[in-house]
Amino acid sequence: RAGAAFRYLLVQKTGAQMNVGLIQLNRPQALNALCEGLMTELGRALEAMDRDPNVGAIILTGSQKAFAAGADIKEIQKKTFQECYGSGFLASWDKVAGVRKPIIAAVNGYALGGGCELAMMCDIIYAGEKAQFGQPEILLGTIPGAGGTQRLTRAVGKSLAMEMVLTGDQISA
Repeated sequence: RAGAAFRYLLVQKTGAQMNVGLIQLNRPQALNALCEGLMTELGRALEAMDRDPNVGAIILTGSQKAFAAGADIKEIQKKTFQECYGSGFLASWDKVAGVRKPIIAAVNGYALGGGCELAMMCDIIYAGEKAQFGQPEILLGTIPGAGGTQRLTRAVGKSLAMEMVLTGDQISA
């Protein structure tokens, strides 16, 4: 089983011709918070699907409650700026944007902070009725760090992006 190689993901091929890669974030106890291990696994899964000639498109999803509730704050709060900068802390995130095949983010529930940024890295966002998008980093005394300010501006326009980033307010689908 393909998913057995991953701790934080469920990975399979689906569709009538088994040519759609399906990656489900699977860290329900933490609302799919994006820890370093999850992002490393996601990079590996995406690279494998990108290389697979039988996969035509990739769907990235979470749970009904949360696509991804953001970066794992418990993991990040221990790191200093120097540790983050020196270790290439967000380097694995670039792998998402580098995939050549179309990636569809199927979002229901919370897509906050890093989760919102992860959804915006995908080519298409398909949002369910319960989807909530936000960049609440300001409430922790910081700003979006994985390209969120640039992607959000392109996705929703400058005014709404500024409002979301500077207030931490969320928007629905």
